[in-house]
Amino acid sequence: MRIGIPKEVKVREGRVALIPPAVSELIQHGHEVLIQSGAGVASGYPDEDYRRVGAQIAPDATTLYGSVQLLLKVKEPIASEYALLRKDHILFSYLHLAATPKLAQALKEKGLTAVAFETVEAGGKLPLLAPMSDIAGRLSIHIGTTLLHSHSGGRGVMLGGMPSVERGHVVILGAGVAGGNAATVAAALGAQVTVFAPRREELERMHALGPNVTALPSYAPLIAEAVYSADLLIGAVLIPGAKAPKLVTAEMVRKMKPGSVIIDISVDQGGCIETIRPTDYEHPTYIQDGVVHFGVTNMPGAVPRTASQALSTVLTPYVLKLATDGGLNDPAIAKGVNVAGGKIVHLAVVAALAN
Repeated sequence: MRIGIPKEVKVREGRVALIPPAVSELIQHGHEVLIQSGAGVASGYPDEDYRRVGAQIAPDATTLYGSVQLLLKVKEPIASEYALLRKDHILFSYLHLAATPKLAQALKEKGLTAVAFETVEAGGKLPLLAPMSDIAGRLSIHIGTTLLHSHSGGRGVMLGGMPSVERGHVVILGAGVAGGNAATVAAALGAQVTVFAPRREELERMHALGPNVTALPSYAPLIAEAVYSADLLIGAVLIPGAKAPKLVTAEMVRKMKPGSVIIDISVDQGGCIETIRPTDYEHPTYIQDGVVHFGVTNMPGAVPRTASQALSTVLTPYVLKLATDGGLNDPAIAKGVNVAGGKIVHLAVVAALAN
């Protein structure tokens, strides 16, 4: 199969779908790989690294899209890329269609097949989402720590505190991969951490992080009480393929402390906090009701080399499957198919778009 890796065009998105060693693996299996010139540069992989392993370098996006069948992207296509898509393309990338109806409509009109990284499922897990959720969870605490600085509009609180000073309070909604990693980093910093999760096994895992971590069930009154006292509120709620449920209302945000910070990792699925809206790394934050909001939809793009290496590791085996005859029928990949021949087929996406 002819496989294409375009350069990402989302604002400050430096990731690349596959790094050179992974491309070499595909070529060794008999596939042709084209990569757009400059696609790997922000991740530290110049064109020559790809050329050395046997990839062909496409000078521009038009040439690449016009020459391949399987497209490997990191982030979903944006409006400027729609015209490059064709009916015979198989698009394999993060899509988050439940929160992007315009993209869903564009893919339907093209009549192509689109497989979403975030809904590929194996053994009840989401293997292609996990490494980016891991990174986003860790980054949420790194970023939140900085946004709490007074010159960033924050309360001027140091999360870990110090002798004679109270600890900062981090509240995390969700204890999956993203929320769990956020809690691990926040606990290691010495913050007072409160994590909410619906299942006992998740609560046990969070409680075991240390004596400064409180793990509670996701009851609305308990969430509201914790939100009011939070210095840093992290949203990390995921329902595969569907919009995130709103666990924090605008009224609750209005009662938060001035200068507190909200980071919603689930913003690319609509967000679990009512006042969040998508932002990018050019303009990552806004202040509403005195609270700093961070809604960047491609958080791992801030560490493209780390993120590209992590993504490439889990992605390569699925690309090899998808590039073979019948690959779309692989059980894990079949669950990732969101659009088939121009029709939305993932039930959670269908339901979300209908509401």
